[in-house]
Amino acid sequence: MQGASQFLLLERAVELEHRPRMLEALQGRVNAVADSLRDQTPVCDQCGQPMKRHDTESVSWTARFGDLQAAVVRYRCRGCQTQRRPLLDLLGVEPGRISGSLARLLALLAVVAPYTLAAQLAELLLGVEISAMGIWKVAQRLGESAARYSEELSQYHADSRSEGASTQNAPPVVVLSVDGSMLGKQVRRQRRRRQGGETFPPLPPMAEGQFQEVKTGVLLLPSERVETSPGRHSVVRRFLVSCLGNADDIFRHLYAQLRELGWLDTAHTMVVIVGDGAEWIWNRASMFVRRCEILDFWHALEHAWSFARLYYGEGSQQADRWVHQIAEDLRAGKVQAVIARLKRLRPKTPESREKLQNLIAYYSEHAGRMRYDEYLRLGYGIGSGAVESAHKQVVHARFRQAGMRWSEAGARRLLALRLLLLNNNWALLDRLPMVSVA
Repeated sequence: MQGASQFLLLERAVELEHRPRMLEALQGRVNAVADSLRDQTPVCDQCGQPMKRHDTESVSWTARFGDLQAAVVRYRCRGCQTQRRPLLDLLGVEPGRISGSLARLLALLAVVAPYTLAAQLAELLLGVEISAMGIWKVAQRLGESAARYSEELSQYHADSRSEGASTQNAPPVVVLSVDGSMLGKQVRRQRRRRQGGETFPPLPPMAEGQFQEVKTGVLLLPSERVETSPGRHSVVRRFLVSCLGNADDIFRHLYAQLRELGWLDTAHTMVVIVGDGAEWIWNRASMFVRRCEILDFWHALEHAWSFARLYYGEGSQQADRWVHQIAEDLRAGKVQAVIARLKRLRPKTPESREKLQNLIAYYSEHAGRMRYDEYLRLGYGIGSGAVESAHKQVVHARFRQAGMRWSEAGARRLLALRLLLLNNNWALLDRLPMVSVA
């Protein structure tokens, strides 16, 4: 234990010794960039005329190793009255703000932990003292940038003239699962602002209806499913798509992700769509030319259980045996035989008769999506467990903790960042600018 403690002291001593040197080296690089721009005159983006030097101001911003400073020249176009600060534009920083790798590390903490806890982690892991509000501001700026990128990507791929990734190695089959989950909304449209030293009063209780749906989709390749234990399978990789929009929005984002991955060759790729029977899913499945629609096996059984509990009694062994037989027959592809057997039942109560008719109608409507023996033979899978797991990782683990309520903008921005992390695409943030948000 003594050796471990001594090594810990050595580590921290080296960090403290070299942090000022790294800040000094970074400051030197910033100064060199400033010197390279000294004799360059920018042109106005609107009229194309050379801009006039207006003034020079000393500004500072916070980076990974401390605060940086620079003498920033501001130019102005006399005709258009526009202004530019070439050094800040080139570096992608703003006066008085957190920038660079530090901003992205703080946003990463905000993606995995509530803002208050993220601030504590920033001090423990990075040696940076920052408030929860400071973490929030960084996450909002980078989240807005990520959300804009996602939206622009969807718009790009929605244009029939745009080129997606090469489909030369497009897979023969892609599985798409989609579902919805609810988020608690903030009860105030305007952010509360503290006046002087007053404390905020507690928020009013959540009223019924103050929720917003998050739609999540999962894309995976059946060829990348592996059997982790007898009867249980997992996927090597998957791509998550999520948005606060409507059904059209989530399918637009899913289509864009398929094209961006190069997974959609409209002439050869079979898109397998697994859903829970909601009409909004099937109504939009037609956007894929070659498709296979599958009703989630477990949702089909839930409807059988609902009738069995009423007909045979809650918790009865007879209900359990009856549903077990239904499951075996459905898995064997005998949906028509199941429907015929259901029609021969004669429930005694009006409630059970109505429940039976609903079950028959449900199976009859979706019979074409219940050829489970064929789907299993082809390796498509028959359940929506992938998207339900995605809900827990994307939404529940971060957005549905105790007492959490979200503004639409705040949830949308953090959702965009969380998707980057879960899709192993966090490095994309290095190519995106930090944007100002209201």
